[in-house]
Amino acid sequence: MSGDAEEPLDPDAARVVAKVRRLMMIATVTTFVAVAAVIGVIGYRVFKGDERTRSAPAIPAALPDGAKVLSSAIGDGRLVLTVEVNGAVELLSFDLNTLKPVGRMRLAPP
Repeated sequence: MSGDAEEPLDPDAARVVAKVRRLMMIATVTTFVAVAAVIGVIGYRVFKGDERTRSAPAIPAALPDGAKVLSSAIGDGRLVLTVEVNGAVELLSFDLNTLKPVGRMRLAPP
């Protein structure tokens, strides 16, 4: 017996080996297609993502002269700014979509 010679497989074993090879090829092709799809989606989002992240045009909001913004809050379609104007604290409410003033409240000192 020489070490280089292989014994031929019986027909049942040859069928099993062929079936395993076929299943391995299917799994390999499926993996490559899935990886290509992920890379394609990442590439699309990198190169086409600029269109979705553009900021809205700046809409100037009218604040009183000399106003100092202390804090801000967003909720229920409103933007509320707490500002200090000439030593007095005021709450200014703006519509979040148009930035038009919708309310003003002056807070009196205690």
